[in-house]
Amino acid sequence: MSYKVVVDSCGELTEEMKASGYFETASLEIDVNGHHIIDDETFNQEEFLRYVKESPECPKSSCPSPERYMEAYRCEAEHVYAVTLSAELSGSYNSAVLGKKLYTEEYGEKEIYVFNSRSASIGETLIALKIQECEEKGMPFKEVIKRVEDYIAEQNTYFVLETLETLRKNGRLTGIKAIVATALNIKPVMGSTPEGTIRQLGQARGIKKALAKMGEHIVADVENSKEKILAISHCNCRERAEAVKEMLKSKADFNDVIILETAGISSMYAADGGIIVVV
Repeated sequence: MSYKVVVDSCGELTEEMKASGYFETASLEIDVNGHHIIDDETFNQEEFLRYVKESPECPKSSCPSPERYMEAYRCEAEHVYAVTLSAELSGSYNSAVLGKKLYTEEYGEKEIYVFNSRSASIGETLIALKIQECEEKGMPFKEVIKRVEDYIAEQNTYFVLETLETLRKNGRLTGIKAIVATALNIKPVMGSTPEGTIRQLGQARGIKKALAKMGEHIVADVENSKEKILAISHCNCRERAEAVKEMLKSKADFNDVIILETAGISSMYAADGGIIVVV
């Protein structure tokens, strides 16, 4: 069976994924300091981070339209999947679902399924790769859906950022009360809930101690690590990402490791120096 995976641009694609022909990005858009940025292959992280630094206001994002998703579904592939960032954090999931409805009304029935990642960034990458793995094994459409939904339910997302301001000002930290003053150089260790919201797991003074504490949570939570891919995305801090990789590899064995630089939306929320880990 032929297949296609549409990933919203909060999910980074590896070079192999881009070259395979199976994956397409549905771009979100960002407005910052008078600049309108489309989160596609033209995104310039260095330029974007400069805009953010110069701006008195937090950047704002908008998700792909239902029509954009509908067009992505209009293809020769028999099985089409969409992977979006958490429905609790963005309208991208609802837009993708509405896009499926529009497609059905316009062109008729087709096997299309939208996955709510309940994650973001490289978490979406892993989900897209799991879809590919299942399809390459020749699984029926419904079996792929079940396997991937089970995979999403087991997935955990963790992150440590230099600043939580963009998340806070854009209402993504609703219900979290323990965020402390940055003047003390306290860095919260954050993670995802099973529903796809954000929670605080702990905190530490300084980024290095916070990353070490994040590592403790990851190692305590991970099961069957030898079967898992360790995925790390970073915003303009490759060295830090490599250090996190080595720290985690010293504590657990993983099947593989992926490190990617954050694209536009992930850079917007991770901010300069942010680290995201998904297992």
